[in-house]
Amino acid sequence: MSTHEIDRALGRLLCAFARALTGARARWLGTAPAATQRIYFANHNSHGDFVLLWASLPADLRERTRPVAGADYWNKGALRRYVAQRVLRAVLIDRDPATRTQDPIEQMAHVLDEGDSLIVFPEGTRNTTDAPLLPFKSGLYHLALRCPDVELVPVWIDNARRVMPKGAVIPVPLLVTLSFGAPLRATPGEDKAAFLERTRAALLALRGPEV
Repeated sequence: MSTHEIDRALGRLLCAFARALTGARARWLGTAPAATQRIYFANHNSHGDFVLLWASLPADLRERTRPVAGADYWNKGALRRYVAQRVLRAVLIDRDPATRTQDPIEQMAHVLDEGDSLIVFPEGTRNTTDAPLLPFKSGLYHLALRCPDVELVPVWIDNARRVMPKGAVIPVPLLVTLSFGAPLRATPGEDKAAFLERTRAALLALRGPEV
């Protein structure tokens, strides 16, 4: 078995584990699974969020979808780095402007230019507050302008914080629901504040009742 085949097999095992642990259930409310190039943007409550979203996609879409994650977390330790780079094919972003050597927007746009889809978290960091959603950073707006033909699909992840609370090493078995909304695009002439408010509202609209 080749290295690539081993990586893919481990990816399937990771998906099976994530779904078995959380009962992850995808609700395609505003769209359907399709081989359309997309930027899936979601709320961010735990380090397991992008694994759950990635695992909830059908296998053919998962093959062409790459999560965006913080290099500071996923490059710590050989196991995390292997999972991020080889199994998930994550796009690792240096979140510190003082140390980064690559433009994050161009990093993500390059992946889109090559035909893959992305999973992003516009809050920019995990939300550990009592607010349902933090204000969006500007990255989603600039990426939408840079790649205007790519659909933006909001995905609300319910219960992930309880599955992997801050500081936890072992996940807690709980049901997680991922709700996929209707695709969006930047409109001509739309300013940054209006775009970020519109996309944030579309994500909040998918929020389920508190459990």
